[in-house]
Amino acid sequence: MIALSNRTLAELPPAVGRPRYDRARLKPGIVHFGIGNFHRAHQATYLDALFNRGQGHDWAIIGAGVRPDDRAMRADLEGQDWLTTVVEQDGSGSDARVIASMSGFLPVGDPAAIIAQLADPAIRIVSLTVTEGGYFVDPATGEFDAAHPELIADAARPDRPSTVFGLILAGLTARRTRGLAPFTVMSCDNLPHNGDVTRRTLIGLARLSDRSLADWAEVNVAFPNGMVDRITPATSERERRLLRDQFGIRDARPVFCERFTQWVLEDRFPAGRPPLEEVGVTFVENVSPFELMKIRMLNGGHAAIAYPAGLLDIHFVHEAMGHPLIRAFLDKLEADEIIPTVPPVPGTDLNVYRRLIEDRFANPKIGDTVRRLCLDGSNRQPKFILPTVRDRLQKGGGITGLALVSAFWCRYCAGVTEKGAVIEPNDPSWDRLRPVAAAAKDEPKAWLGLTDIFGSLADNPAYIRAFTTALATIWRDGTEATLQAYLHGRL
Repeated sequence: MIALSNRTLAELPPAVGRPRYDRARLKPGIVHFGIGNFHRAHQATYLDALFNRGQGHDWAIIGAGVRPDDRAMRADLEGQDWLTTVVEQDGSGSDARVIASMSGFLPVGDPAAIIAQLADPAIRIVSLTVTEGGYFVDPATGEFDAAHPELIADAARPDRPSTVFGLILAGLTARRTRGLAPFTVMSCDNLPHNGDVTRRTLIGLARLSDRSLADWAEVNVAFPNGMVDRITPATSERERRLLRDQFGIRDARPVFCERFTQWVLEDRFPAGRPPLEEVGVTFVENVSPFELMKIRMLNGGHAAIAYPAGLLDIHFVHEAMGHPLIRAFLDKLEADEIIPTVPPVPGTDLNVYRRLIEDRFANPKIGDTVRRLCLDGSNRQPKFILPTVRDRLQKGGGITGLALVSAFWCRYCAGVTEKGAVIEPNDPSWDRLRPVAAAAKDEPKAWLGLTDIFGSLADNPAYIRAFTTALATIWRDGTEATLQAYLHGRL
């Protein structure tokens, strides 16, 4: 068994890919907040591929984080010299490669060290994957949540911030004071218009403490929108064991993912950027069509299969796709209600994309869990499902299937599967959601009373009617019978 480290790279099995560049010659150009699985399967892997081509060696990644989990991640990665094994899987098998695009990880809980790194003129991009819920957005309005306690605290002490956005702002402040050009701020999260959301949050925080800084940042800092895509499940002992058994490598933080990967970016990087087009990144003037397609069809599709599968005690996503009713539900929902809301996408056939999504969901090698898809519905439903509902209602289209997705989510949040198994908390707002979901069994409108999530839909008669019918049917007849009713037009 080979413990992953710089020293053991030469000892890896011949089938395992490894860096073909001299790590000692890498220079940091990016600070990235949120060194999780998706970042390492996506952005870090693209950069590793670029470095292997002999290009962009001044764009290495320095990690940063603010959460307690980041401490454990940093300790594990430090113990293996910041290396990660990425295992790509599909029906034909698995391939492993060790990536080395990360050159360090700043101390967690040391804002001064992070701010000093952000102020280094060599840093030209600050990127982040902090999940959909990490942007301090009011889910009902989609606007910056200026009343959030963490932001109020950062505004009161801008020189000692504790949030990612407070740290980025402090770094920009230091650069402005020293007359240095600002870095580009690049979100890599699955958010509609993720660059615009990032800009609103950062500028909004600045306005709480220094309006002149806010005005300067609004004019001088670039926030490109981007669409990112690669199914990357959480790492468990299962993945660590598979890596040991199949490839003979001991890695505390391996990443398992599908082979498919996509990254579409608006080309707005005034401080410069690595030539990622050389390794498959698509640069465009406007990412919106790609972004809307992915968020509505893939992320919305994930939400559609997640909750009925969770209620039926199905563990893996590919097993959910093997359930004929769940797969048929996804297929009908995509064709009838989601695709009609997606405008044309350059170079893309939406029906071909839909079939690709279904094949990716059904990939048995990934080991993606239904529970992961069910996570954080209070943040994901307002981004991946409810905007599609609003578009359909505005155009007079049917919303039966979309309302059913949210009804399944409500039933899931009641906390018990159809077999009586307890559903462990799976949302930051679980303690608030569970009693409301229980009350909604008898009064479905109680769930729609979560106006921070549903907004004006809580008062829309057509949506109330569709949601009420769906939830009542789930509770009365069960998940499978409800899916049958939808598929046969009886809902």
